[in-house]
Amino acid sequence: MKAAALGNAMEWFDFGIYSYLAVTIGKVFFPSGNDTAQVLSSLATFAVAFLVRPLGGLFFGPLGDRIGRKKVLSFTMIMMASSTLAIGLIPGYAAIGFWSPALLILFRMLQGFSTGGEYGGASTFIAEYAPDKRRGYYGSFLEFGTLIGYTSAAGLVTILTVTLADSSMDSWGWRIPFLAAAPIGLVGLYLRLKLDDTPAFQKLEDEGSTNAAERESLPFWQVFRTQWRAMALCIALVAAYNITDYMLLSYMPTYLSDTLHYSSTSALVSIIIVMLVLMAAITFAGRFSDRIGRKPVLMAGSVGFLVLAVPSFLLIKQGGIVPVFAGLLLLGLCLLPYVSVMSASLPALFPTNVRYGSLSIAFNISVSLFGGTTPLVTEGLVSSTGNDLMPAFYTMLAAVVGIIAAAVMKETARKPLEGSPPAVATKEEAIALVESQRS
Repeated sequence: MKAAALGNAMEWFDFGIYSYLAVTIGKVFFPSGNDTAQVLSSLATFAVAFLVRPLGGLFFGPLGDRIGRKKVLSFTMIMMASSTLAIGLIPGYAAIGFWSPALLILFRMLQGFSTGGEYGGASTFIAEYAPDKRRGYYGSFLEFGTLIGYTSAAGLVTILTVTLADSSMDSWGWRIPFLAAAPIGLVGLYLRLKLDDTPAFQKLEDEGSTNAAERESLPFWQVFRTQWRAMALCIALVAAYNITDYMLLSYMPTYLSDTLHYSSTSALVSIIIVMLVLMAAITFAGRFSDRIGRKPVLMAGSVGFLVLAVPSFLLIKQGGIVPVFAGLLLLGLCLLPYVSVMSASLPALFPTNVRYGSLSIAFNISVSLFGGTTPLVTEGLVSSTGNDLMPAFYTMLAAVVGIIAAAVMKETARKPLEGSPPAVATKEEAIALVESQRS
């Protein structure tokens, strides 16, 4: 579990550094002129990676159901590290003109394609290893790894911003996090290659149900026909989760510095502290969901965003260290229920033989439509309306979707995954399980 989460952290470090360098990237890769136009261009390029994520999910997901979770996750790590490294080597707009943003878009699309196979595979991997009664706890480690990646990215960008002059940061300092992708990617690849595939997948292999020829004879469109309800629910849950997640962790630094003219360093430090709070609490919230269920936890997060979004942004608008941090912390505490249980809830929606593919496609369709576009849409709404509370209203809309999705989903806590045998953590649990089946 730790190795899978660490591999995920490496992946999301690569993906997260773009978020925290959005303003600088706008200056480097796009024509000088209107600052808002540069930021919007940078955020549009951020969103481009999400447009190809469903293609990555469509490619890597079914492949993971055929050849195994481990092999696909290792390949996505190589692709992500390579494309991130390439971004760090692209000359700026001043040197090569429009080739600069064109190459940036190309490598961002490669990043998005590889990420399309990441979350579905990593969450499937952990869910299929976890004991049934502790899936929430083990699943929370996946998002713990995501937060480590984001925190490391934000921390490195903060250090560079503080220690380098603006001219140095714009000319070469921004490249350092991207160039760090190569050694980090090697570490993640090593960790993933050391793992065995999941017991659930090995069971399918032993039964011969993952034979490539046999699986290829079943068109994947039939999975849509049989799993469309679960996939629709997955899309709704992920929409609520990703809009709020990207609003806080990806867009907020840009909102604070560009819209509210808050210090970029202070903004990043505040976000880092909030993420550290989430990291400290996430496994406890995951364990709590094993006791009371996923539905109440997800409902609590959705209601929290609906009620507290406007007060949180009003606090942030006050300026000053304490009000800004208090507003961000409120949003972070509302996000905690989502990040703590989502990686245990989503894989449980699908049967084992199509879990990786179904989850990857549904997840990435939702992320592309709602998550990756959140910074761009929100910045566009603020710019067009002049209302700097638009992020709060957009968050509330996501919360309504989350409430509906949590209300209709089935409770899956403490139950075996569909199509997989029961999984236990101790000999005592195994004995109790056998006795309960006999009775």
